Amino acid sequence: MKKIIAVASFTAVLLASSCTPKATTAATPAVTVSTAEQIAQGKTIFENSCGRCHKLPDPTSRTSVQWVGIMNSMAPKAKLTDEQHQWVYDYIVSVKK
Repeated sequence: MKKIIAVASFTAVLLASSCTPKATTAATPAVTVSTAEQIAQGKTIFENSCGRCHKLPDPTSRTSVQWVGIMNSMAPKAKLTDEQHQWVYDYIVSVKK
């Protein structure tokens, strides 16, 4: 009987501890936020680099998620640096609908 109570107590403790939130020790990835100056630079890059090859799309015509795919495919063609890529993306998603 003591063995059954001990197993039941252990199971209760195990269940209770598995339902509580765990503290995370992994570092949260750093999120970079462009400054107003960098976003303005992104607008200039968008107009000059993207407009060189095709008509500029309306930034509000797509969602921020859709722009990720577009930017990932177009930035290498426009020979944008990672930093410029970020600035253009931040400009595009900053335009209000």
